[in-house]
Amino acid sequence: MNMTIRKSAITLALMAFAAGSALAGPVQVKLSGDQEVPAVKTAATGAGTITVNDDKTVSGSVTTTGVKGTMAHIHEAAAGKNGGVAIPLEKKSDTEWAVPAGAKLTDAQYKSFKAGDLYVNVHSDANKGGEIRGQLKP
Repeated sequence: MNMTIRKSAITLALMAFAAGSALAGPVQVKLSGDQEVPAVKTAATGAGTITVNDDKTVSGSVTTTGVKGTMAHIHEAAAGKNGGVAIPLEKKSDTEWAVPAGAKLTDAQYKSFKAGDLYVNVHSDANKGGEIRGQLKP
């Protein structure tokens, strides 16, 4: 193999490796009652950014309005379904919930994330199963 072809092959291999190890990227999420299962009639909303890296580490936060949240989580389930807690979020203020430092998805949860099968929701006293929800769509 001549040197030009070899360099091209190496360059392509490095580019493929770099693309595969890049950040999965930040995901914008919007939370509302109509995304809950079953849907919740509420004026509450939420929005935020959750980042899932290819090493499965997770960071980010959501901010809410119109709800006195009691807890918040990232759950594993497709839109229209409820699922178990993947990562509990930490309450930073009356309106902000953050992914705790060092949070990491399992291999199965990461696969679910890639498929769009993780969501964030915020619970309240009035809606213990969740008042607002937003699907994480990579």
